[in-house]
Amino acid sequence: MKEKILIMGGGIIGLSCAFELKKRGFQVTLLEKDQCGGQASGAAAGMLAPYSENLEGPDEFFQLCLESLQLYPEWQQQVKQISGETFEYTNSGSLYIAYHDADMLALEGRLLWQRQFGSSGTILAGDKLFRMEPMLSRNVQAALYTPEESHLYAPDYVHALEMACRVIGVEIHEHLERLTVKEWKHEILIQAANKRYFNGDRLVVCSGAWAQELANTFNIEIPVYPIRGQICAYRAEHKPVQHMVFSSQGYLVGKENSNLVCGASEDVAGFDTSVTDKGIERLRKWNKQVVPFLADHVPFHRWAGLRPSTQDGLPLIGSIHDSKRVIFAAGHYRNGILLSPVTAKYIADLIEGKKTADAYQAFSPERFGVRNC
Repeated sequence: MKEKILIMGGGIIGLSCAFELKKRGFQVTLLEKDQCGGQASGAAAGMLAPYSENLEGPDEFFQLCLESLQLYPEWQQQVKQISGETFEYTNSGSLYIAYHDADMLALEGRLLWQRQFGSSGTILAGDKLFRMEPMLSRNVQAALYTPEESHLYAPDYVHALEMACRVIGVEIHEHLERLTVKEWKHEILIQAANKRYFNGDRLVVCSGAWAQELANTFNIEIPVYPIRGQICAYRAEHKPVQHMVFSSQGYLVGKENSNLVCGASEDVAGFDTSVTDKGIERLRKWNKQVVPFLADHVPFHRWAGLRPSTQDGLPLIGSIHDSKRVIFAAGHYRNGILLSPVTAKYIADLIEGKKTADAYQAFSPERFGVRNC
């Protein structure tokens, strides 16, 4: 019989790891302090856009995101088939807009390196651009069009993934309130707030912004902090934006239900998930400059989620202390939805002892330092 895996955290990463590991025949128990998908996962806009969200170049993180995008068509189909649930998954493509001639050089440079990594993108301007997105402001000078990028409806996706886990036999325990690692060097033993114990052969830590609480337990530095991301949505009679629209100030995503999602205003607020007028007003000021018809509309929905950000912006993915008994999959910041399939694949490969790419060393959970045991 294969090993028993305990997964700490029921967000998108924890559910994805549970799904993949169970498919590979492991015994999997998922432990969640509150409810599955209740934090950043369910609050996300669901963009699968590694080209548009990486402006610097093809580093290890971009390549991780790109690999995950390429896994998505088969991954999302498996989730739908096994769960019996459906969710929006749209290959809409994206537009990264520019307002000034001075911005064109940056778009052209980005296009050059992205084409080397599978993009069939092109730069659009004038009539060609406005035929694709008629509602765009005529102040937009040009846009980098990337057909390969997609988006999904995050709340339905998270729900379907949870259902898929349950269908294939993942044991899920929610509302445990507090989880304490009592033993990890020789076996895994975790205690919940109600004094219930869970034991296993390995532990996968997927606790997002709460991973920092385990620094003393595992004797490593875990600089993961919550960043509050505020988002709003507009209701429209018809889908007002056909593609994901990005700029340096934010993004707009039109959903199948004709809602237009606008995000994201970010700030440091600890674990406070309240929505502020200041945060939403920043979004409103920006989005009406992109799509002028929004000037006469008021968001019908406003929400916030906590994004787990690391000190260097890269996730923590891998084992600690030269042992595969404890493995981290946390700190995915604003890319948890995008990175869910590739993180699950890597974690499962690691547990099965398969050879993994050297590039994954960039995400080592020990890169910030190991404490004296």
